[in-house]
Amino acid sequence: MSAPVDDFIAPFCEEQIEILFRDEDILLINKPSGLLSLSGKNPLNKDSVHFRLVQIFPGITMVHRLDFGTSGIMVLALNKAVNATLTKQFQNRTVQKTYISVLNGHLACNSGSIDAPIAKDPPNFPYQKICYEKGKKALTHFELISLSSNPKTSRVLFTPETGRTHQLRIHSREMGFPILGCDLYGTEKTHAMAKRLLLHALTLDFDHPITGDRILGRCECPF
Repeated sequence: MSAPVDDFIAPFCEEQIEILFRDEDILLINKPSGLLSLSGKNPLNKDSVHFRLVQIFPGITMVHRLDFGTSGIMVLALNKAVNATLTKQFQNRTVQKTYISVLNGHLACNSGSIDAPIAKDPPNFPYQKICYEKGKKALTHFELISLSSNPKTSRVLFTPETGRTHQLRIHSREMGFPILGCDLYGTEKTHAMAKRLLLHALTLDFDHPITGDRILGRCECPF
């Protein structure tokens, strides 16, 4: 069986990366929606967060990623030792993350959790799927922030305990309330309800890899 081919070509992102914080070891940035975190295998997908920043900070490395359509806060390592320390924090789930999103429809409760394992779906690449037999544990907590009418939407705060690919997008669909602007897990109607994916990484809470101080990074939501 041949490997699935990703034929997606990312349009050029006009928005610039905003640097939120910098010291000798780490960089906190605001990634714009519509920019890859890492350059793709296709040479037409060279532009990315890493490609842009390595021109300024040689040796900078990615510790985690955000989806192409997701905006918001990311932390990058300015040397390999720092990368290893931060990576371990993500693996041990001591990094806390929150996201703001807008969902189609009105949630019936003010808070809750979605516990649904996620697995790759090779025949339908790049889609992921809920799979209770082979999927990896995926847990997301949510809080309702506000409701809007015409159209009916719910603004929510997501706090994921795991970091599976497309986790928040899949879990939103699983609840029956897809994220507006989502091209993979919504409907044609909900995809057309926003010009971009309405998912934004709001906060990132972690230990500084050198000082050990707890860092709470925040990037205000643009929508």
